[in-house]
Amino acid sequence: MKNAKSFEISKQLVWEAFKRVKENRGTSGIDDVTIADFEKNLKSNLYKIWNRMSSGCYLPSPVKLVEIPKSNGGTRPLGIPTVEDRVAQMVVVMTIEPFIEPHFHADSYAYRKNKSAHDALETARSRSYTFHWVVDLDIKGFFDNIDHDLLIKALERHVTSKWAMMYIKRWLAVPYQVKDGSQVQRNKGVPQGSVIGPILANLFLHYVFDEWMKRNHSNLSFERYADDTIVHCVSLKQAEFIKKAIQKRLADCKLELNETKTKIVYCKKNHREIEHECIQFDFLGYTFRPRRAIDVHGEVFLNFSPAISKSARTKIWKTIREWNHHYWVQLTLEEIAKQINPVIQGWINYYGKYNIKVLKNILQRINLKLSRWVRNKFKGFRKFKTKAIYRLGDIALAKPNLFAHWTWGAKPTASPRNRKRLAA
Repeated sequence: MKNAKSFEISKQLVWEAFKRVKENRGTSGIDDVTIADFEKNLKSNLYKIWNRMSSGCYLPSPVKLVEIPKSNGGTRPLGIPTVEDRVAQMVVVMTIEPFIEPHFHADSYAYRKNKSAHDALETARSRSYTFHWVVDLDIKGFFDNIDHDLLIKALERHVTSKWAMMYIKRWLAVPYQVKDGSQVQRNKGVPQGSVIGPILANLFLHYVFDEWMKRNHSNLSFERYADDTIVHCVSLKQAEFIKKAIQKRLADCKLELNETKTKIVYCKKNHREIEHECIQFDFLGYTFRPRRAIDVHGEVFLNFSPAISKSARTKIWKTIREWNHHYWVQLTLEEIAKQINPVIQGWINYYGKYNIKVLKNILQRINLKLSRWVRNKFKGFRKFKTKAIYRLGDIALAKPNLFAHWTWGAKPTASPRNRKRLAA
């Protein structure tokens, strides 16, 4: 037939893929076309993607390379495809995911429906109480060092669609493009920031780590969220053994264990008095360490539990510092709340899962920032920090649900007069 296509790809699938890409938002690629720009001629743009993918002539653009600062002072390379490529990648993800997802390990939590980081944290918390040793693993430059041949071999076990495999291979081969327009050729790795990257990375570690553990060390429990992984052990000897075994396994799969960041941790609690140099680890933005707690009988004991990590706390404080209080002078408190509440609620939803007192103390920084609004807005408060806080506290009494952290319980201190009135 004259209009026959090489591959059967439905227009509805392309449309659904675009809707998912739009939900995920994201910035523009090398063509500087945003999602809003793409939508201006949406029907034509989606038809173009469908037509070229169905004909087998879709060629991806280079990936924009952006260096993201890391908390330790280094940078993480982020590869940002064009909106057009993100839609095309989502078409492939939606096609291959049903054939791959059912095979993933129960303790693989990242990028999966009905699983979350909180699920991984809860399992880690429970197991850290039962098992006294943890191997906290760190793979050096994981996303940048995924071997393409091994990845394709893993894909071929699940993906029967010829066109999906063809496009995946093209995306793996496209170069990075840096600020000056020059290009960096790639022969390994999956760009962080790509739509297809998560499922490819997950599948790679499924065979490199999850299945290997299941075959060779099924007596050991672990939680893996992308490349963030911890393994639970019953003794130091077992922890040292599995660390060496994992190191060899990764080397066999052309990956490297980061020796400076990988550590063996003793989950210190009341009933064990073993001395070990490392008694805490970070996992998914939480620090697990010994903490004083009170049992149902009022007795103080030492527990091993999670709370927001120092690096996550620092990021929150950095965000709060960057909020422009000079610009806020032009706004009402209601307008400020509308701007920052989604961010605050996101912090509460994620970091308020465990040890909420720590997070409440952190969010008091927002109240200090808001008190600057009071001082800048009203002349009578400019030289009086404490009075500004009290004024904000009085507002919180009158409008307790104005800010997300006020609703949650991290309110500023009200004036002594109003506190007495409440106490009465």
